[in-house]
Amino acid sequence: MKSKSLDFRQIEWWIVTTATLIAFLFILFGYRPQFYNDNNAQVIFKFVSRLVILGTIYAGFHLIHMVLIPKFIRETKKWPSLIWIFLTGLIAFGTSALFGFNGGLIKNPFPTFFLGIIVLYACYQIGAHLLSQALTPPKLRDFQFYNYSRLLLGYLFTLFFLIQLSPISSPGPSIIFGIFLPGIFISSLYNYFLVYGKRKKGKIAQARLFNWGLAALILLIFLIVSIDENQEEIFFVGGLGVVGFIQLIFFPLTSLIFKRLEVYAGQITELTYQVDQGQANMEFLRSQINPHFLFNALNTLYASSLMEKAEKTSDGIQKLGDMMRFMLHENQLPRIPISREIDYLRNYIDLQLLRFGNQANLDLDFQINPSECKGEIAPMLIIPFVENAFKHGISTKEKSWIRLNLRCISGSLHLDLVNSVHPVKSKENARESSGIGLDNLKKRLNLVYPNRHQLNIVSNDSDFFVHFSVQL
Repeated sequence: MKSKSLDFRQIEWWIVTTATLIAFLFILFGYRPQFYNDNNAQVIFKFVSRLVILGTIYAGFHLIHMVLIPKFIRETKKWPSLIWIFLTGLIAFGTSALFGFNGGLIKNPFPTFFLGIIVLYACYQIGAHLLSQALTPPKLRDFQFYNYSRLLLGYLFTLFFLIQLSPISSPGPSIIFGIFLPGIFISSLYNYFLVYGKRKKGKIAQARLFNWGLAALILLIFLIVSIDENQEEIFFVGGLGVVGFIQLIFFPLTSLIFKRLEVYAGQITELTYQVDQGQANMEFLRSQINPHFLFNALNTLYASSLMEKAEKTSDGIQKLGDMMRFMLHENQLPRIPISREIDYLRNYIDLQLLRFGNQANLDLDFQINPSECKGEIAPMLIIPFVENAFKHGISTKEKSWIRLNLRCISGSLHLDLVNSVHPVKSKENARESSGIGLDNLKKRLNLVYPNRHQLNIVSNDSDFFVHFSVQL
């Protein structure tokens, strides 16, 4: 409730629907005629009139509140929606007047209760608009106070709406909304903060004090009333019954609900934290991989420009431009077509061949078969393996080799890569060869493809072998 506004149009619909259902049940069980021994047609028509008026008012509310007003706000031409709102209100007014007067529910053809409902709804809309102007950002830091105020306003509107419906239904629904529901709400708050809350904090003595103090207060009130009315059953039935209900049913039930809600809230908080942490880790890992490769590619182009003619260098620059465009745009997406990942891999290999292609002691074998590769994949999953092979598998003085086989089989991408291994001569190179890029990739795979990938890395004194597969 702190970060955004609630969907009050839907909440208002549910509140009014609940209130209407309660009123319908009171009519159904409170005014239902006994058809088997009551042949009075007027009594039956009066009962039907109550149901028709209640259904008409609810149908008008649903049409205006959920269809016509959103259409009025959304469209540029306002007058068609205004005409439909007026016609809906007029039809509901006429139906209420016709059945209310002929059914004997009102004394004159003008249904004052319907006019009261219209005034209430108009006042609610004005109040909701004023609240949205005064209590939402940037006037306040967040939507918390606005949400609470709007919920209270919706509750008051529903209560007065049921009071206006009393001639049609009965005072029962307004008593439920005006006394019973607030009593449950206040009792729940009392339990949560003063009984359940104290017990949760380990303050058992205070929890017992508030618990039995409330019971003693209720018994005292019923005792005073029973003495004043000179009726002992008020105390024994009413007082003991209320205390027994609170102690044996209400407080245990609400405490159980509080425990479950706290468990769910804790799970949601933990999942939110894990998602945020995973997103942060992914962004961090990407930021580690991409600049490192860009630096290597620029070094490759620099060496090529010294050794080769401008035509070859321009081709490398074009490929590097394509790769930089890939990293600036597609690399930021959660999924990309596999063909784009393979194009990026080809460009990378071509750039590396500009640098190492003329070495006599280098054996390169790249087999890339994209014919069966369809679908999408998370970007930058293949390059770190190939980059590691070029970085640590090539020596200018010793025989070196890189052999790559990339293919797709039955909805999975498979990569087999083997490269030569050469001794590390300096501490700096030792740190670089520790596999920081591959460690980052492993973490990213666990985040993006949990239980959907396989990565096997085997190395010895002469070879470094990688088998990688991922379900697309």
